[in-house]
Amino acid sequence: MSNIRSYIKKKEQRDNKIENSNNRDFMQKIKKHRLTIFYRTVLVLILIVAVVAVLIEQYKSKIYTSYQVLSSEPWTPVSGTTNENLGGNVLTYSKDGANCVDTKGNKLWDETFEMQDPKVEICENVAAIGDYNGRTIYVVDSTSIRGEISTNLPIRDFCVSSTGIVAAILEDTNVTWIYVYDAEGNELVCFKTTMQNSGYPVAVSISPNAELFAVSYLYIDEGVMKSSVSFYNFGSVGQNYTDNYVSGYDYNDSIVPEIQFMSSRNVYAVSDDRIMFYSGNQIPTSVAEILLSEEVRSVYSDDEYVELIFNDTTGEHKYRMDIYNAEGTMVLSQGFDVDYTDIVFDGDNVVIYNDAECQIFNMDGVEKFAGSFNKAVSLLAPTASSYRYLVLTQDSVETIELK
Repeated sequence: MSNIRSYIKKKEQRDNKIENSNNRDFMQKIKKHRLTIFYRTVLVLILIVAVVAVLIEQYKSKIYTSYQVLSSEPWTPVSGTTNENLGGNVLTYSKDGANCVDTKGNKLWDETFEMQDPKVEICENVAAIGDYNGRTIYVVDSTSIRGEISTNLPIRDFCVSSTGIVAAILEDTNVTWIYVYDAEGNELVCFKTTMQNSGYPVAVSISPNAELFAVSYLYIDEGVMKSSVSFYNFGSVGQNYTDNYVSGYDYNDSIVPEIQFMSSRNVYAVSDDRIMFYSGNQIPTSVAEILLSEEVRSVYSDDEYVELIFNDTTGEHKYRMDIYNAEGTMVLSQGFDVDYTDIVFDGDNVVIYNDAECQIFNMDGVEKFAGSFNKAVSLLAPTASSYRYLVLTQDSVETIELK
């Protein structure tokens, strides 16, 4: 009987050893299988990243030599008008009025007025149309007329936010007023400035969200001409400061005729001898200041970049563009020869054009396109698709694509 028990016990031990051995083999096989799948997945991911990197590099280095017209709609220009891109549609204005048409040539709205020297300020897809010394500002967008602002004093300058809020400099006898209106013409804020106290307001800009307001002042201090760039906050933070004034910077022997919000937190200003960058969505602070030794011909910007145009003193090209990001770092200095009528940004590309020719560079300085138009062009505007543009010619509204 004991022999039977011993045999059964030994058999159980052998069976357990076999089972444990089989379990270990099975677990090792599972582990090996998982590792194989892992290594294959990593290899596939590496191959995908490599292919994507190659495609991106090919895309970045691709050079376009011509273009094709994807669509064309008839359009009849009016003599003496100026055209602007407004939210992907075409804003046309003159001394007698303004209208907006879509890419198919359909008129979206029309407004008649009389202005001596109409000026348009655009923020995203909202525009304000006013007149130096006039007393009316129209607020419009790409599809409708939002409202009309009437002032009781002559207008010296104005700007608009993407929400339709307008800030205007109005001239009085001994005082200069700064008024802020909504699109319907309701007064939201006003404050006065004098040469003795704050100085004379030269330029204004309002942030896209209408919370921050920047003013460039010119004043005389002990016989020395000075400028100051002042920031006001119309939000909850600004209510804790006197007259909503939250920060400011002074510059000796300098005039600052250009100040512009790039976004709701980034601002730049250009004087006769420097370019300044500020940042902050509540209290803007100075982040960079670059002295300039050459005269600036033109200034262009979008929400990412600021471009200064100079005459090229090296003799290699007619002009030179220096492009800075919002932090004040120069990302490109490039010569070019096109006698530009306008320059626009298209993502990381800069498009230089006149009525007859076009030149496009990316931020690496690669010339992506250089060519001529088949028809005289008065407006070129980027679209949502890369290297596809809205073009306004002498008789049509076209969508073209580089190839």
